[in-house]
Amino acid sequence: MGSDRGSRPKPGEITLANKGVLFLDELPEFDRTVLEVLRQPLEAKQITISRANSQMTFPASFQLVAAMNPCPCGYDGDASGRCRCRPEQIKRYQDKLSGPLLDRIDLHITVPALPIADLQNAQAGETSEQVRVRVIAAHKHQMQRQQKVNNELSPSEVDKYIQLGESEQQLLQLAQQRLNLSARGYHRVLRVARTIADLADSDTINSAHVSEALSYRSK
Repeated sequence: MGSDRGSRPKPGEITLANKGVLFLDELPEFDRTVLEVLRQPLEAKQITISRANSQMTFPASFQLVAAMNPCPCGYDGDASGRCRCRPEQIKRYQDKLSGPLLDRIDLHITVPALPIADLQNAQAGETSEQVRVRVIAAHKHQMQRQQKVNNELSPSEVDKYIQLGESEQQLLQLAQQRLNLSARGYHRVLRVARTIADLADSDTINSAHVSEALSYRSK
C-alpha cells in the first residue's frame, strides 16, 4: 500500500484515501499479503513504512468498503444452480480473507441477485437528502454525548458511553457464543448498535438495534 520506488517512503493508496473511502473491488483477487497490510492501519488509523535508510508514518484514517463474489464463478448460493465450483475451490477462494481482517470490518452484507419482477416494480426509498438529514442528526448526537463519532471510541469509552439493558445484554451474550466474537468484534457490534440507535433518534439501545448490528456479522 506504499510506494516501493526509491529509498524514501511515499504515501500509498490508504494514505491517499485518508478522511475518505478506500474501495476494493473483487477483494479476494488481491494478494493476501497486501490485504494483511490493511489490518494495522484499520486499527491504528496510521501506517508506518520502513525503507533501508528511513522510516515514515503516514495518516490512514479511511473507511474501507470492499466487494467480492461468493465463489470464483460468482454463482454460489444462486437459486438457478448455475454454480459449478467445487467445495474446495470455494473454500480456497473465501480463505484468502483472514479472520483477523474480517474481524476489523464492521458490516458484512450478502447481496443476492434480485428477481426481474423486483427490479421492474422497485419501490421508491429514501432520498439522499432524507438520509443526509438523519446522518447529520446522528453525528450531532454523538458529538454532544462523547465529543467524537462512535467508531473512534476506545474500549474504555465504549464501556462508558454504550450502556445496554438486561435483555440486550443477554441477547449479546448468546450471540457472542454463537458467533464466537472476539473482544474486538464485541466492541464493534456495540459501536454499530449505538450508531443504529442514533440514526433512529433513540437515546437508548434496544434489542432491535443490537439484533440488527449482529446481523451484519453473521456471514
